[in-house]
Amino acid sequence: MQNILIKGLGLIGSSLALVIKKAHPDYQILGYDIDSASLNYAQQRGIIDKIATNFAAAALQADVIILAAPAQVIISDLKTLANLPLKPHVLISDVGSTKQAVIAAAQPLQKRGITFIGGHPMAGSHKSKVTAGRTDLFENAFYFLIPSIAPASSVSKLQDLLQAAHVKWLTVTPKQHDRIVGQISHLPHIVAAALVNQTQQSLSDYPLGLRLAAGGFKSITRIASSDPQMWSDILSTNRSLLIVQLQAYIEELLNIKKALTQQDVSQITDFFNKAKVTRDHLGPEQLGSLPNFFDLFLNIPDQVGALAQITHLLSQAQINLVNIHILEIREDIDGVLQLTFSDASTQAQAAKLLKQSGYQILRRN
Repeated sequence: MQNILIKGLGLIGSSLALVIKKAHPDYQILGYDIDSASLNYAQQRGIIDKIATNFAAAALQADVIILAAPAQVIISDLKTLANLPLKPHVLISDVGSTKQAVIAAAQPLQKRGITFIGGHPMAGSHKSKVTAGRTDLFENAFYFLIPSIAPASSVSKLQDLLQAAHVKWLTVTPKQHDRIVGQISHLPHIVAAALVNQTQQSLSDYPLGLRLAAGGFKSITRIASSDPQMWSDILSTNRSLLIVQLQAYIEELLNIKKALTQQDVSQITDFFNKAKVTRDHLGPEQLGSLPNFFDLFLNIPDQVGALAQITHLLSQAQINLVNIHILEIREDIDGVLQLTFSDASTQAQAAKLLKQSGYQILRRN
């Protein structure tokens, strides 16, 4: 029997436990968390089989160890594991949002011959507790793998362990990972938070202003609601790259500020045109063989039951949705609904069904 130790039973850790249990019901899952309430909940709901009261002691018995805590905690855990007499064949992985610092912390383990594979599932929710864990959280999501010096057999073992997650595996180097997520995830969180803070200051003498915030403002700043402590941890472990990326963004803002100051209409138009062309061409034809998602954008009336009607329609036709997002909803007019599918054929099937049912498709990505 394989003993799987998961340290950290928040949304990601508990969901991974459910995924492993679904594909490998004979494996024993041990859970460790600093929150005893989370541990008790996980055991009572069958998310884990056994509570580990001592991380180091449980690690000695583990065949697989998954570190599902914040990056700084993962780094500390790796230092702890490096000084323990672990099983020689143990496989260690993590789900941290940054990878260069984590891989560096894993080197003492690797020098001992212990296998470590960096990992990062690009999935989440605004809910972060064990109560939010679910088996379909990762379905069709990208899952970064950073094997470093791990053998291919170990990578296959990890993929088999998580087979029920139904993810899209992407193998990258630590630097590639941090550069990608820094630009498309970490920097946008900084931008969103900065815009919210600046807007609050700008409209501090006009409270009605923030009450009117909707549509584009709410869409672009949605991620500013993320856990502040978690994002402080993420930024601190990807600091060097983010400083460079943030400076490049600041220079972009200074350029548009200069164009406004000089009333350079041509440069202002070019600024928006360049962004539109790039944004409109995001998709599989630009990304080659990289796994991608396929979106439909449609009008949805602002009335009770409108969203339920669409999801029921798709469910009856056995069309699987990867994600759903209301981009804009205002009183008395239509909102914009974004439906995400895993492949082009499913997207086409859904578009045909929705058109036949009277819905207006605004665009496809």
